[in-house]
Amino acid sequence: MALDWEQIVIDSKDAQTLGRWWADALGWVVTIDSREEFEIRPTVDLTPGMIFVPVKDDKSAKNRVHPDFRPLNQQAEVDRLLLLGARRADIGQGEQDWVVLADPEGNEFCILGDGGS
Repeated sequence: MALDWEQIVIDSKDAQTLGRWWADALGWVVTIDSREEFEIRPTVDLTPGMIFVPVKDDKSAKNRVHPDFRPLNQQAEVDRLLLLGARRADIGQGEQDWVVLADPEGNEFCILGDGGS
């Protein structure tokens, strides 16, 4: 099984300001600029990227940074990672097309929808 590193999600008090700082620091381009998320990448089509999302000041339910991975086959990757010791994590995501897992020490990461879809 292969995983492509899609992006790092960074929770922030001011997603646009922090995202722009990182874009300037890295010389990356802005690919999404909305109230819900601010994404930067090395180039428009190159991953991994960084996506900044706003959170409340008192948020402590999940890691401030977690990786997202886009597999060729989501279910196969989830099954494989669970066999390796990952566990499903509920961070209040509700019904989504991505799956939140935690490594054996509880660090969260997401397995996104199939890369082929």
